[in-house]
Amino acid sequence: MIKKLTFILLIAGCVQNTYAQNTKKSEKFLENKTLFEELTNVKKKQDKFNLFLNMQGSFDANFRDGFEEGAFKMKQLRIEAKGNINHWLSYRYRQRLNRSNDSSGNIDNLPTSIDIAGIGVKLGKGFSIFAGKQCTAYGGIEFDLNPIEIYEYSDMIENMSNFMTGLNIGYDINAHQQLNLQILDSRNGSFNKTYGVETEEGELPTIETGKLPLVYTLNWNGNFNDVFKTRWSASIMNEAKDKYLYYYAFGNELNLNKFNMFLDFMYSKESIDRKGIMTGITGSMEGHNASDVGYFSMVTKLNYRFLPKWNAFVKGMYETASLSKQQGDLEKGKYRTAWGYFAGVEFYPMDTNLHFFLTYVGRSYDFTARAKALGQNNYSTSRVSVGFIYQLPMF
Repeated sequence: MIKKLTFILLIAGCVQNTYAQNTKKSEKFLENKTLFEELTNVKKKQDKFNLFLNMQGSFDANFRDGFEEGAFKMKQLRIEAKGNINHWLSYRYRQRLNRSNDSSGNIDNLPTSIDIAGIGVKLGKGFSIFAGKQCTAYGGIEFDLNPIEIYEYSDMIENMSNFMTGLNIGYDINAHQQLNLQILDSRNGSFNKTYGVETEEGELPTIETGKLPLVYTLNWNGNFNDVFKTRWSASIMNEAKDKYLYYYAFGNELNLNKFNMFLDFMYSKESIDRKGIMTGITGSMEGHNASDVGYFSMVTKLNYRFLPKWNAFVKGMYETASLSKQQGDLEKGKYRTAWGYFAGVEFYPMDTNLHFFLTYVGRSYDFTARAKALGQNNYSTSRVSVGFIYQLPMF
């Protein structure tokens, strides 16, 4: 027994000594390496399997009419695997580890914790397809960023269904211009839950699901000398029988050395309130979410890399919620204006995307007289957060 214990201690000492020597040699831990390569000192030679852990964690101090709550939160925790099987076949899988895995009642039989699960096929002559659950090809620069990079989305994006199942057909016009035609399920959950359909016993609903509950999106991604980039889209969604949603998004990005900014415009015209914001103001109509609503959003962010490892940013949002037609006693017009005002500083200690941040997030909601007549009152919230963001390359 003593001999076995002595042997184990000797082995542990050798391993510790070897690890210490390797650590001294590796001056740039995980820079251009995966965690597997760093620990084994074996370089990956293939691109068939790549594994990432996407994280955003912080301590948040929340305020509304004074200090409200302070707590540690893991806002983003997603595991991601992707790779190229050969020159024409690829795959990608990403799942949130801090969301329910219940898929009961979902139209695609997948839980909303799964963002992406599918395969990509290069067809040649610039054409490609991706089949499976995927991110919608909506326009907007912020919409296309890794979710771990977002401190808070606009209300427009926050209340949309952004990951759905279907097919994307891509065409590379050239190395800098791309078109996508995407056809996806128009929702994740059940029809009744998505549109707040409620009926009394013996009554028939005033709306019914369409036979093809799909969303069709045409997307253009442009790159002009890596200085100006675009991500524009137009979508039409079948919400219910003879009811449609039209969504347009125009994202524009400017890169000038240490300075970077984007400006996104988004507009959604909905026969039935998909986002639920207007329904929260007016209440349900005819046994379902509000009818004939419109949403507009404008989001901009400016980054300034004032030192190699330091970035400062400011961000602004302007959003409106309206009725596009009069509904009984409810007047046509704007009911709510939402403002967002952010500022922060980020520190990048290594040549990776690991960064620590200190941010301020402010939101204000102003209601019109017609909304106040329904019991709404203006209010503001704010949050101060300190934390980290990291896409850890594990393998």
